[in-house]
Amino acid sequence: MHCQFRLRIFAVLELLPMRFLKYILYLSPILAFVVAISIRQANEGALGSYSNPIRFYFTPSVNAKTISTNARVLTDYLHKETGLYFTTAVPASYIAVVEAFGTDKVDVAAINTFSYLMAHAKYGAEARLRVVRQGQTSYCGEIIARVGTGINSLKDLNGKSFAFVDPSSTSGYILPKALFDSLGIRLGHTVFAMEHPNVVTMVYQRRVDAGACYYAPPDPKTGAIMDARARVLAQFPDVAKKVKIIGFTQYIPNDPIVFRRNLSRKLKRIITDALLKFVKTPAGKKAWEDIYDVTGLVRTNDSDYDGIRVLLEEQHVDFEKLVK
Repeated sequence: MHCQFRLRIFAVLELLPMRFLKYILYLSPILAFVVAISIRQANEGALGSYSNPIRFYFTPSVNAKTISTNARVLTDYLHKETGLYFTTAVPASYIAVVEAFGTDKVDVAAINTFSYLMAHAKYGAEARLRVVRQGQTSYCGEIIARVGTGINSLKDLNGKSFAFVDPSSTSGYILPKALFDSLGIRLGHTVFAMEHPNVVTMVYQRRVDAGACYYAPPDPKTGAIMDARARVLAQFPDVAKKVKIIGFTQYIPNDPIVFRRNLSRKLKRIITDALLKFVKTPAGKKAWEDIYDVTGLVRTNDSDYDGIRVLLEEQHVDFEKLVK
């Protein structure tokens, strides 16, 4: 078949005047490139086809198996609702998800607020949905201390040892630091515990006087704690009695669902509408709760995150430095 095609091309070329042949030879590299691109697109199929599915990434905030199991429920629903095909992945780190936007390896991603700010600043990623947790569309950090230490308010933290999460944690470092700076609080020895549960454990075990981690309101039905202390309940059943909250940071918007910059507007609209429908179904509600403790989704846009940008600028936060 390919040989017959070549013979036909040569037959046509023999009939053309010499001046046209010169132009064709001059343009041949461009023509070859266009043909190669067309063949590749034909082989891959349009984005959303079986051979070229839409890529949906999740940040590795919980067990990857838990995410993968529930992500299958999500992709099955999205396919049924839109007729499009999807594939999911859980990269090894938050930064890996951010960098995937720079290489067009991801089309849609569920990421945390700080990662979104990086992805938008570096690659123009666009937030179109925001998660809802226990009816809240924003969240804050909490300052905790061990009961019986004499630390009952933020002003008591002066000179005290303190555990943050890590330098890139919004609720576990950036917001608390901004709070302390605004109040003129000067801490004593500080450490980075690297994970929210580790901060709670260090405070519980009196290895530090106080710490910062994420806050979430109690369960509206049972009153059970839902903040970072809940992560160590299995190990320390009395943690709610021994570790208390003494203050809160300012609130910032919840984690967004983010789209690749050059994804078509039509696909963004179709996927956004389908996700909003999915989270209202029993299966969708359970899947999102199992993945990220999400109870709903609302529409959002990039300007909703301007407040946290101002805060980061005031704190002289350097995205590139944090990535490294």
